[in-house]
Amino acid sequence: MANPAWTHRTAVVFIPPAEVWPPIQAIRREHDRQIQRWMPHVTLLYPFAPRDELPKHLPALEAACAALSPFEASLASFHVFQHRSDRSTLWLAPEPREAFTRLQAALQAAAPDYAHTSRFSGGFTPHLSVGQSGSAEQVSALRAQLSETWTPLVFQAAEVSLIAREGNRPFEVVRTLRLGPG
Repeated sequence: MANPAWTHRTAVVFIPPAEVWPPIQAIRREHDRQIQRWMPHVTLLYPFAPRDELPKHLPALEAACAALSPFEASLASFHVFQHRSDRSTLWLAPEPREAFTRLQAALQAAAPDYAHTSRFSGGFTPHLSVGQSGSAEQVSALRAQLSETWTPLVFQAAEVSLIAREGNRPFEVVRTLRLGPG
């Protein structure tokens, strides 16, 4: 079997409800160079199938989502990915981690050719990126500053979204898949 096609122009993501976006977006406006490209999200499958192939993946993804129940989630603490000595990403940890890991695993089982997000040495790490920074010292100071005033956000995780982008336009939701039976 040939290798499946994939692209960085589509993804399967969890998008927090719009009512919790304001404090996330306030941080992203100051610190996230990708704010114009992406809405706040937790990446579940990325890169994903080309946009014209999305319909053939829908039945399996819908079945995976239907088998899982909605759950209460929160964004309460900041963490850091240190990429190099001069480059890092600041992110909010979606909790409960196990529920997001279970969601990602179910979607990956439904689309096994798109396992990129779990191929890291530590496996899948659910995260919502809020910015980039330089050195470990810079990002540590930023993390401490934001943590002092952060109020945890609590919401219902009830759906995932297929998102896509054309050209240099921002990603947009092309399909929403509800968790739990129809």
